Amino acid sequence: MSTHDQAVRLLALHTEPALLKLVNVWDVVSTQVIADTAGVDAIATASHSIAASYGYPDGEHIPVDLMIEAVGRIADATELPVSADLEAGYGEPGETVRKAIAVGIVGANIEDQMRPLREAVAAVEAVVAAGESEGIPFVLNARTDAYLRAGDRPSDEVLADAVERGRAFLDAGAACVFVPGLLDEPTITALVEAYGERRLSVIGVPGTLPLERLEQLGVARISYGPFSQQVALTALQDFAVDIVAGGALPEGTRRLN
Repeated sequence: MSTHDQAVRLLALHTEPALLKLVNVWDVVSTQVIADTAGVDAIATASHSIAASYGYPDGEHIPVDLMIEAVGRIADATELPVSADLEAGYGEPGETVRKAIAVGIVGANIEDQMRPLREAVAAVEAVVAAGESEGIPFVLNARTDAYLRAGDRPSDEVLADAVERGRAFLDAGAACVFVPGLLDEPTITALVEAYGERRLSVIGVPGTLPLERLEQLGVARISYGPFSQQVALTALQDFAVDIVAGGALPEGTRRLN
């Protein structure tokens, strides 16, 4: 598919009744393994995982050009549409997204880091404008850190922030709103009511509601951020522990590349 067609397909996956399930990747081989899995319709990168694979901590410490190169290699490794985690846009959200589109990316997470709302909306507008200038319906999964940075604030205030910011991002052209954190059913219900069905994106963490229930509640998308890499690294470390203790390759090990 062309970049334009991939963007159209990715947008459709967010609006269809079925919950879009994304197991995040961080390099070419993880992309190929996930893309070759039956039922996978799209690919999403994890900025934390990509940074870690290059030896950088999370939080825009990896040089932006290196991040763009990494997500471009991922896009080249699959025919599925790819959404990239571009953190807060590396100081220039619009320009960063233009660079990402140039290497085949058709959607992105951009986080607000709880910056002043006007500034956060301006970042959304810059990303949407970048997609328009490149001639594709770029799928922005606009992230608000209302719950990640809630601290000890009252829950109703945190929800009000998430609602206000999410609505503003949608009005500015975002396709959906990413609200990471461990969200209970009443909170998810309130956010779906505020944004509309298939406009809320969540992260899978220990304790997250079952996928079937998220779909019933009208959630658009679930992704797993750095947890997919942690699952892989846990298996690797467990294997090493077993080998040091005199073990062998686990039964059922498959060659996946």
